[in-house]
Formats: sequence, C-alpha cells, structure tokens
Amino acid sequence: MFCSSRPVTRRKGPTASRGSGGRKAAWEQAEAASLNRRIQLVEEERDRAQQRLATALQKLEEAEKAADHSERAMKVAENRALKEEEKRELQEIQLEEAKHIAEEAGRKYEEVALRLVIIEGDLEGTEERAELAESRCRETDEQIRLVGQKLKCLSAAEKKAETRAEFAERSQPIWKRQLKIWKIN
Repeated sequence: MFCSSRPVTRRKGPTASRGSGGRKAAWEQAEAASLNRRIQLVEEERDRAQQRLATALQKLEEAEKAADHSERAMKVAENRALKEEEKRELQEIQLEEAKHIAEEAGRKYEEVALRLVIIEGDLEGTEERAELAESRCRETDEQIRLVGQKLKCLSAAEKKAETRAEFAERSQPIWKRQLKIWKIN
C-alpha cells in the first residue's frame, strides 16, 4: 500500500470541445500521466522513507551498542563500587581494631609510665642508700686503716716493750747487784 502526503484527487479530462472519443483518450492519458506522477512521488517518498528507516536502524543499532557499552560500564562501575564498599567496610573494621589497639597501648603506656615513675623514685632512694652505704664503707675503711696503723704502732710498742722486758730481765741481776752495791755504800 502506497502512502502519500497528498490526497488522491481525480482529474477531469480536457474540455468538451474535443469529441467524446478524443476526450476520453486525452482524459485517460492525463489520468495515466497523473498516476505515473503519483507513483513516481510515492516511490520517491518510499525511497526517502527507506533511507530514513535505514538511518533510524543504523542509529538504533549504534544506540543499542552504546546502551550495551553503557550497561557493561555500569556493571563494571557497580562491581568496582561494590568492591570499594567492601574495602571501605573492611577498612572501617580495621580502623576500629586499630583504635582499640591504640587505646590498649595508651592504657599500657600510662601503666608503664606510672611504674617507671615509681621505679625512678625507688631508684633515687636506692641510690641515696647506696651513697650512704658507700660513705659508711669509706668511713669504715678509714677506721680500719687507722686501726691498722694503731695496731702497727702497738705492735711496734709491744716489740719495744718485749725488748725492754727482755733487757730488764737480763739486766735485773745486774741492777740488783748494783743496787746492793749502792746500798752498801
């Protein structure tokens, strides 16, 4: 079925001055020329419609390809977004764990810092006691040195005394004789 943008109208043949046979033939010729012209117009319209259809089909095919490409890209983007979401969730979990670990480390640090302060205090006391003990040791060493010197002196004095005692014992008979002599005189 042909379609045209113009309505189909019947043309009337040439004027009645020609005769009825001539009129009919002229009218049929005019009608045939009119129909040929209409056929030609319809064919041109059909060709244009086919070109528009081919262009539309080509554009549809391109649009389908673009839609397929867009759909694939969308799926890739969705997969990427899903992976990013999973990664983000994992990172959030890891962040929470890291916060807990950091809090625990902070608490342990505070405990260790407190212990360190206590130990430093104990160390200062121990150092003071060590210094006092060292001072006492020096004093004791000095006393021992003095006692040693006194012992040496006493030992020397004892030796002198022993020597004198021995001398006195040996000299005693001599002294007794001399004393007798002096008493006699």
